[in-house]
Amino acid sequence: KPEDTYRDSLVEDLRRRDFTVNAMAVGVPDHTFSDPFGGTRDLLAKVLRTPGAPEDSFNDDPLRMMRAARFSAQLGFDVDPGVFAATTSMADRILKISAERVRDELVKLLCSPDPRRGLALLVDTGLAALVLPELPALKLEIDEHHHHKDVYEHSLIVLEQAIDLEKERNPGAAPDLILRWAALLHDIGKPATKRIEPGGVVTFHHH
Repeated sequence: KPEDTYRDSLVEDLRRRDFTVNAMAVGVPDHTFSDPFGGTRDLLAKVLRTPGAPEDSFNDDPLRMMRAARFSAQLGFDVDPGVFAATTSMADRILKISAERVRDELVKLLCSPDPRRGLALLVDTGLAALVLPELPALKLEIDEHHHHKDVYEHSLIVLEQAIDLEKERNPGAAPDLILRWAALLHDIGKPATKRIEPGGVVTFHHH
């Protein structure tokens, strides 16, 4: 819980925001536009970048690392390489955040238009190993002798198919969170039940 300090400088206030696209302001009543960190440029480029050093931003509030994944899924934005690198190196700081706040970000991500984009970012940066370990665990090793489908990729495809089914059956309805969780996690028993049978056949009995 960072200590809040209130200042008279608008620039310093905006510097404390999570991403540059959220660090713009319009003055009242003269409607003066302030964009000291290039938020307009990043908005047009569809890039998520922090106003200052990402390490400072994530140290201030580690949940911002998950918000980057959520915004990427919601808006279709790319994550700045510096943000990706800082998230990867600081992933374990997410453990300082309450489970309720982490859950809320996961729910928002899963209900976004493109959850795969955000989930992949969580996995690639190591955040998922800490907040949703069942997902990266689906990346089972596949070698030339023991063939089975890529369970991680399969699970993301099933999630996308479930979302397509939502749109087909209930156009305009709110995202079906239960269906999306069920689709994403339907194979999480496979890592624990994987067996290599005689002849090299891979089974997942009772997964």
